[in-house]
Amino acid sequence: MLNIQEPLNANSTQPTTLAEHPFFQLAFRSSFILGSIASILAMTIWLGFLNAWWQLNPTGLTPTVWHLHEMLFGFGATIATGFVLTAVQTWTGRPSIKGLPLMALVSLWLVIRVLFFINSTATVILATVLQGLWWISIITIYSHIVLLAKNRRNYLFIPLFSVMALLEMALLISELTIDTAQALHIGRTMVLMFGILMGIVGGRVIPFFTRNGAKLTEVSHPKLLDPLLLTASLLGALVFFSHFYISLPLSPAYLMIAAGCLHLSKLVFWQSNKTAGIALLWSLHVSYGALGVGLILLGASYFTPLIAFSSGLHVITVGAMGLMILSMMSRVSLGHTGRVLMPKPVISYAFLLLVLAAIIRALLPSLGYAHLAWQLSAMLWITAFAMFIWVYLPILKAPRKDGFR
Repeated sequence: MLNIQEPLNANSTQPTTLAEHPFFQLAFRSSFILGSIASILAMTIWLGFLNAWWQLNPTGLTPTVWHLHEMLFGFGATIATGFVLTAVQTWTGRPSIKGLPLMALVSLWLVIRVLFFINSTATVILATVLQGLWWISIITIYSHIVLLAKNRRNYLFIPLFSVMALLEMALLISELTIDTAQALHIGRTMVLMFGILMGIVGGRVIPFFTRNGAKLTEVSHPKLLDPLLLTASLLGALVFFSHFYISLPLSPAYLMIAAGCLHLSKLVFWQSNKTAGIALLWSLHVSYGALGVGLILLGASYFTPLIAFSSGLHVITVGAMGLMILSMMSRVSLGHTGRVLMPKPVISYAFLLLVLAAIIRALLPSLGYAHLAWQLSAMLWITAFAMFIWVYLPILKAPRKDGFR
């Protein structure tokens, strides 16, 4: 899918400056590795906090908001924007950010992460300002490419990223003004926005990858499902967000359940049974299924105390978001560096660890083992993404195998 390539010049096989290093040739290389490292560090800090090994700075973000923020934005948004800034080159045929501008953007991201990790009032304020600058840069770069190319099909990422940026700013400002309840609510809304992003990207690429990878003649779903799903998902996120401030006659529960069922309906048409044994396919199908199941659980939590809202939320964040990101990174990192789409066997185990982490995090708390669930799921996450870095760091910092960029 991502295959825009430029021949290397005869004298350019060895980088002469840091900005010419392969690591800064297209955004996916740096964002995949740095986002994965950020998630490991954030999860390790969170694990230490849960076990009272250390405390987060009490003058900055509260621990739960800090954990939510770093996993959604330090990890999720970093990798999502890196993927889209890479994919847009294929979608439009126009060059995307690389070299010195990308190096500057990565440097800004690193400063922001350090400031959030220090987590004092002053560093969070400064990080909030710089994070706003980072979002403006991402949206401007992407908009410039798609608007010049008149690539209308992908204009939708402009408002989607803009809403994500506004939600992050609102979350941080709420927390800085000591409104933690509102900050948490905005963070949960952001999970729903990520669900919309995963639904759009997954809905496009999973059938395509499945048809090619499983050598099937046709993998598609009824087109009516797409506008129905987008409508239910957008309305669900909007109603959920609004319910914190005003009383509405419509509960978000019905929209969440409807969106979840529509996701699972699409999956039925994608011949998931043909993907067994193909790690880069079954992992995407399972992650997309987790998105549907997670939304249904979120909706069901409004009707019964037997299902916790946090259980559905973590099925989405771990089982859908974490697994889809890990699977997409594993695929794109091979395809976009000129390698065969056959990951090392250890990556299959990494996928399974995330599936297990999602099940444990969703199920064990309802059985009375919440603390054990938090610890086990965190350790499984750390292990899975450490496996990814171990396998893919040498690939992502090396030139393409086929002599192209």
